[in-house]
Amino acid sequence: MKRWSLLPAVLLLGACGNSESGTSAEALEELSWEEITAEAEGSEVRMYMWGGDEGVNAYMDDVIAPAVEEEYGIDFERIPMDAPEFLSRLMTEREAGSTDGSADILWINGENFRNAKENDLLYGSFADMLPNMEEHVADAPFVENDMGIDVDGMEVPWGNVQYAFQFRGEDNPPETMEELLAWAEENPGAFTYPDVQNDTGNGFVRHVIHYVAGDPETVSEFDEAWIEENGGDVWDVLRTLAPSLWREGETYPNSLEQQDQMFADGEVQATLGFNEYRAQSLIDQGVFPEETETVGLSSGSISSTHYVSMPFNTGNPEAALVVINHLLSPEAQIEKLNPERWGEGHILDPETLSEEQREQVEAYVGEEIVPAEDALPELDARYVDWIQENWEEEVVQP
Repeated sequence: MKRWSLLPAVLLLGACGNSESGTSAEALEELSWEEITAEAEGSEVRMYMWGGDEGVNAYMDDVIAPAVEEEYGIDFERIPMDAPEFLSRLMTEREAGSTDGSADILWINGENFRNAKENDLLYGSFADMLPNMEEHVADAPFVENDMGIDVDGMEVPWGNVQYAFQFRGEDNPPETMEELLAWAEENPGAFTYPDVQNDTGNGFVRHVIHYVAGDPETVSEFDEAWIEENGGDVWDVLRTLAPSLWREGETYPNSLEQQDQMFADGEVQATLGFNEYRAQSLIDQGVFPEETETVGLSSGSISSTHYVSMPFNTGNPEAALVVINHLLSPEAQIEKLNPERWGEGHILDPETLSEEQREQVEAYVGEEIVPAEDALPELDARYVDWIQENWEEEVVQP
């Protein structure tokens, strides 16, 4: 998934997070799940979500939409829209007092969730209403905390992924950040990363922060004193790397889609991004070359969770809850693992699955690309902002 930053602090409107159109969160809490499901039948649900990955789009259109139509009579529509655009639209609707919103579900996380929460753009606390949250979702830190932000039940985890690198035809691809930096220097023009306004590029820089810090605990929370003392070292690493990059670091891909296409065309020899399983479907489609190898850095790979939420003015909260609950179901989560579909990590507690379901998970996942012991915690969302605010001046135009 992509993440973007939007909405300066001067626009903050509060954080009460209540629905202003359909049934309120407080009223829904008084209903049984059977009553919520009955109210949802025959409704339309619109979901704002990034549309830049054909595998993700196909999963939503060919798996989720037919499933909720057949089981609940819900007409599901995926609306491709980047987070800055839909947050801006929600802000406009908030300011206009709109009570019949343009969407019912949001794909969101990190700084976007923080901005939406602080600007009162979300429905309210709903996680406890979902049976699958209690029955199947893993009891993990990401349930309560999203990049240093308390979730407060206003979003629920949808997927968990590791950052990984794809290399073309490398017999011994780099396996640590130190080796990656050396490989880039030895292979001028073979490597780059997207602009840091894009989360893939920002995520690469967050790995450099971990590399400079040495110990994840050092940067477990946003620390201005650490930034003041060590931020220059982060920029030094990136400035030293820049001359070895594609086009000598004078320009950067605008998006992961652009970098993936450059990799597919042989213009660069590496690509990167969140979701360690994403390459297989691209290989199967003939987009990535057969010799593509995915590597998770043994020096540490950031583990990232993405979420779904509901906007403050959804007109169909009951149906939105039913769709979200389905997204968390073992059936939907396991099919999401399928590399022919999305090919993405799940958020399930394996202990709650049947033997057959556990076998399905094992068949899709196979050998771990990024061992759990190599996973790094995601940084506080304020590091994302710091990178976005300073990278251009410090690295691109020093």
